[in-house]
Amino acid sequence: MSDLNDASSGRTSPADLGPHPKSKAKMNKFAILCAILASMSSILLGYDTAVMSGAAIYIKDNFKLSEVQVEILVGIINLYSLIGAAAAGRTSDLIGRRYTMVLAGVIFFVAAVLMGFAPNYGFLMFGRFVAGIGVGYALMIAPVYTTEVAPTSSRGFLTSFPEVFINGGVLLGYVSNYAFFKLPTHLGWRFMLGIGVFPSAFLILIVLVMPESPRWLVMQGRLADATSVLRRTSDSPHEAQLRLADIKQAAGIPPDCTDDVIHLPKHRRSGKGVWKDLFLRPTPTVRHILISAIGIHFFQQASGIDAVVLYSPRIFEHAGITSSNHKLLATMAVGFSKTIFILVATFLLDRIGRRPLLLASVTGKIVSLVTLGFGIMIVNRKRWAVGLCIAMVLSDVGFFSIGMGPIAWVYSSEIFPLKLRAQGVSVGVIVNRVTSGVVGMTFISLYQAITISGAFFLFAGVAVVSWLFFYFVLPETHGRTLEEIEGLFGNFLWKFGKNGDVNVEKNEGEVQLGII
Repeated sequence: MSDLNDASSGRTSPADLGPHPKSKAKMNKFAILCAILASMSSILLGYDTAVMSGAAIYIKDNFKLSEVQVEILVGIINLYSLIGAAAAGRTSDLIGRRYTMVLAGVIFFVAAVLMGFAPNYGFLMFGRFVAGIGVGYALMIAPVYTTEVAPTSSRGFLTSFPEVFINGGVLLGYVSNYAFFKLPTHLGWRFMLGIGVFPSAFLILIVLVMPESPRWLVMQGRLADATSVLRRTSDSPHEAQLRLADIKQAAGIPPDCTDDVIHLPKHRRSGKGVWKDLFLRPTPTVRHILISAIGIHFFQQASGIDAVVLYSPRIFEHAGITSSNHKLLATMAVGFSKTIFILVATFLLDRIGRRPLLLASVTGKIVSLVTLGFGIMIVNRKRWAVGLCIAMVLSDVGFFSIGMGPIAWVYSSEIFPLKLRAQGVSVGVIVNRVTSGVVGMTFISLYQAITISGAFFLFAGVAVVSWLFFYFVLPETHGRTLEEIEGLFGNFLWKFGKNGDVNVEKNEGEVQLGII
């Protein structure tokens, strides 16, 4: 059998053929619809994360909390999400990508009810615990499903949708803060947190009209169902055939098999043995992929984006804004900046590639964070520095959203081989949430210890290291099929050609990985 993962093999792939005329002029509407519906869970994720930035102000007054308790309340959801992230990979392999999204919606619904009616701090923390599990599920399943459904020509565009919807949820969280802040203290934060029941219920219902992931269907031996979905989500019948052939090869199914349903061994269908393949006996290719996924998720959060998102009102207070109304308005501007720039990124991912956007994004963040740190240092002496600080906060989230934000999810969800994808993405989510949780739960203590300017200089330093990591470790995946991408990894000695393409220098005799 020829190696379909090797880009240099004689077999023609969709990427080799180039886009068909129709697909170039018009994207697949059904694939876009699937990506939008799958990304609805990300709205809840963004909302539950951001709404606490304003709600915490009133919860602190209502329950008479200390600064440490507020710090834990705001940041703990990211650590709680580890449970959901760890379980989501295996769950999606067992019950499918679609029903895993339904489960995420149910968890968010229960969490909104618990938080909205919380009588005390302990009960509210339990509600955040439930919400955190939902966050873990949503972070993993939305990009995995979208990646597996999307055609190659628009995979970057469609796989960035979850991050677009996260930013939309963040913006809605900020709008909710502003909409309810005039209510009595004991009611305002309850409306901010409890209103999440409505989008949760909507998510549960709309997911039921979505098709299942064609790659999961192949893993279950349901070839006819997978073929039907691929025909509806591909740019042409020819591409659908090529995608099916690639998936069958990755799943260990003979290319000449045309049965509607076949029986596969249970370990292939349930994802058994994946953790061993990832950590105990990884090939050089898998090890490189795992390092790339862990690295991109770690640096996405370690550069401090959640400190800005979760503590925007406090940052603006240090920047000289004292009115609660003005602080919340400025925080809403943060949400708008994130949303606008992520929309720009969605149209650039499939045009200029992942690496150029990622490197430009980190460069912009470095400049923004350093300038913000200096601005806060002089704001008490120079009133014009207030405007500079606001501009740099908006610049920081803007540069994050145009590159690091969406690309971490796009990249990590497309580089893992089929069998390892669900659990591999879960590992990235776990690293992402642990790092985010540490940043969120220590930011107040950090800036009290080294000043808030020092905290932003520290984040800028981390961003410099991340730029070097991205430049030397991550190959370009733009224009490759999911099954071809695997061939880009396994050797850190590559040459970068035109438009960010990668020419991998394989050692003679090295065997290309063919995980099933």
